[in-house]
Amino acid sequence: MFESLTGKLSGVFDRLRSRGVLNETDVMEALREIRLALLDADVALPVVRDFITQVRERAVGQEVIGSVSPGQQVVKIVNDVMIAALGGEGVVPINLAAVAPVPILMVGLQGSGKTTTSGKLALRLFQRQKKKVLLASLDTQRPAAQLQLQQLAERAGVASLPIIAGQTPLEIAARAMDTGRREVFDVVILDTAGRLAIDEALMAEVQAIRAATNPAETLLVVDAMTGQDAVTTAKAFHDALGITGIVMTRMDGDARGGAALSMRAITGAPIKLVGTGEKLDALEDFHPERVAGRILGMGDVVGLVERATDVIDEAAAEKLARKMAKGTFDLEDFATQLRQISKMGSLQSILGMLPGGAKMQAQMGNAKLDPKLMKRQEAIISSMTKAERRNPDLLKASRKKRVAAGSGVQVADVNRLLKQFDDMTTMMKRMTKMGQKGLMRQGIGALMPQGRRPH
Repeated sequence: MFESLTGKLSGVFDRLRSRGVLNETDVMEALREIRLALLDADVALPVVRDFITQVRERAVGQEVIGSVSPGQQVVKIVNDVMIAALGGEGVVPINLAAVAPVPILMVGLQGSGKTTTSGKLALRLFQRQKKKVLLASLDTQRPAAQLQLQQLAERAGVASLPIIAGQTPLEIAARAMDTGRREVFDVVILDTAGRLAIDEALMAEVQAIRAATNPAETLLVVDAMTGQDAVTTAKAFHDALGITGIVMTRMDGDARGGAALSMRAITGAPIKLVGTGEKLDALEDFHPERVAGRILGMGDVVGLVERATDVIDEAAAEKLARKMAKGTFDLEDFATQLRQISKMGSLQSILGMLPGGAKMQAQMGNAKLDPKLMKRQEAIISSMTKAERRNPDLLKASRKKRVAAGSGVQVADVNRLLKQFDDMTTMMKRMTKMGQKGLMRQGIGALMPQGRRPH
């Protein structure tokens, strides 16, 4: 997400940084480009106006024009204003400060990912906060909606309210809260019905449920891919219900990203969580400062490290490091490494969390990274015999043809993988030979293969 906006803003900032001195005209021209980039990314017009006004007030003052590095100062001001627009520093947690069972009401339009998000939230509260969670579907509109939530509850390892045909949403809500009290649940998540569009019947139903259950949280689930429509939806629900928080789904998608920047300003409600994938554990805290960093091309290294810590097997990583140090790294180890990396998400999402990731991606061919690349490489290695994985030199022409046929790729793909492995092995051998002092003295360029070293 944000690729287009990040690319445009990075271009503006690069031009500002390249100038030793800035005058007011330079700053105003940059602000015009930033305004167009934000509008193109589907940020709501009132939000863009307010954003530019705040940046202008600070950027045309002596603070910037008279500073030692004015371009960098403008970037900092834009970053500070963007963090404020996204909700300020720090995460806003889910409010569980109420008498148990704490009701959490999930609302939103049909197709926003509300039911899946309910399951993700249940898993998160169960795993991270050790809460006893009850999931209850109040959706009597959509066929099999209640069954879908029941299946999500089973996958998450939490309880779901037994389905009783013929009950109204209000009756289901009352039964859920009663079950929560009797069976001593900490949290009851109430998944309401959605509609294809906002209408009076939908709002009346959720207002009645809210009045009857008095939830500690009324969370609006919106699809980040819908852009301006997501902002319109958020305003309508907030006006009717007074939502306490927003969950944005499909934040890993290819959207322009403007909805995230508009939400806080339009509704006053914080974005609390974001959906970052289809898996049940792909629900993360919303960090305004980290998202601002990613939008402005500064990356989110802290988030990347946290993600790695969550998914990478420490013992396996240490074993791999020892083999690398000894120079006994083989294709089986390479496959293990690919699996560890793939757990962290797509190559695009990982690259997006690195400083300058958008530029790196553009330099790699101005094309989107192939999301199936790592799976294809795993398939190639899986098609090899154990002996071939341990000794790639065995892979001559006939064996390569067999491996290619077995993994559904071309021989050129097999050769490409073996070349990558060979480059990696060469680099490891150089690192071992040089040692830490040699590496510090000669720099990273000494590890590069001949012909690829920077001049």
